[in-house]
Amino acid sequence: MSWDFYIKQFQNYMKLERSLAENSIDAYLHDVVKLKQFIEISNINISPIEITGKHLQDFLEYINDLGMTAYSQARILSGLKAFYKYLVYEDIMAHDPTQLIEGPKLGRKLPDILSYQEIEALFAAIDLSTDEGMRNRAILETLYSSGLRVSELVDLKLNNVYFDIGFLRIIGKGSKERLVPIGREALKYVKIYVREIRIHLDIKPGYENTLFLNRRGQKLSRVMIFTIIKSLAKSTGLRKNISPHTFRHSFATHLIEGGADLRAVQDMLGHESITTTEIYTHLDRDYLKQVIKDFHPRS
Repeated sequence: MSWDFYIKQFQNYMKLERSLAENSIDAYLHDVVKLKQFIEISNINISPIEITGKHLQDFLEYINDLGMTAYSQARILSGLKAFYKYLVYEDIMAHDPTQLIEGPKLGRKLPDILSYQEIEALFAAIDLSTDEGMRNRAILETLYSSGLRVSELVDLKLNNVYFDIGFLRIIGKGSKERLVPIGREALKYVKIYVREIRIHLDIKPGYENTLFLNRRGQKLSRVMIFTIIKSLAKSTGLRKNISPHTFRHSFATHLIEGGADLRAVQDMLGHESITTTEIYTHLDRDYLKQVIKDFHPRS
């Protein structure tokens, strides 16, 4: 039997036998679907009843690496435990593979994630009356909108911003290329920066195609991006230890928790496949753009 068959049966059980509210049912199904997506992108051709503890442990490690909070990981594991408890209850499985899986310790140190309200507060603290402030707003909007690594941001080329279709062409780790959607708000501020600020800079030779520049017309350093973010955090009273990577983690977490497909998020982040065969999932551009539109808080 397929994943969809067992998921549908689980849905009927929660609705008819347990009389759970629609929101609760949707939350449980959301958790099981995430496991299904993980199995698919891992190129593991197995059904839910063939899942082992090792598969589940790999799944939890994967969503942890994406930056999902310990609380969210624990909630997803709770949904999976309910699913497998049902399969055992119905005698579909003899043993529950989640039984020996421990949830993340909620007190352990994980990458700090910014809430959407905290991100808005950081954006609001930027002084848009200055050229540097407008540039910084474009930088942070781009980091959060597209989940870029800081190295990818500072190396981003002007001719790799496709304003007409709303995509960035990113050269990531190992010189691997990918197309990443850029949200409407981010694209708006990038356009303002390019057309009203960057155009007036005295750009030094060799940096004519670099998108984000310092006041001397040269490429920004990674340290400068860290400094911009730390300064904003201090000005807003934010006590979290944040960095450019925090925006990348927040981008992934907000999309996944909003319901986005794991495969789409993996593709946008430029993660290699979790399998040793380095399978890499390339999805349709329109689909990736739709994921941003449907699930990103600033879209």
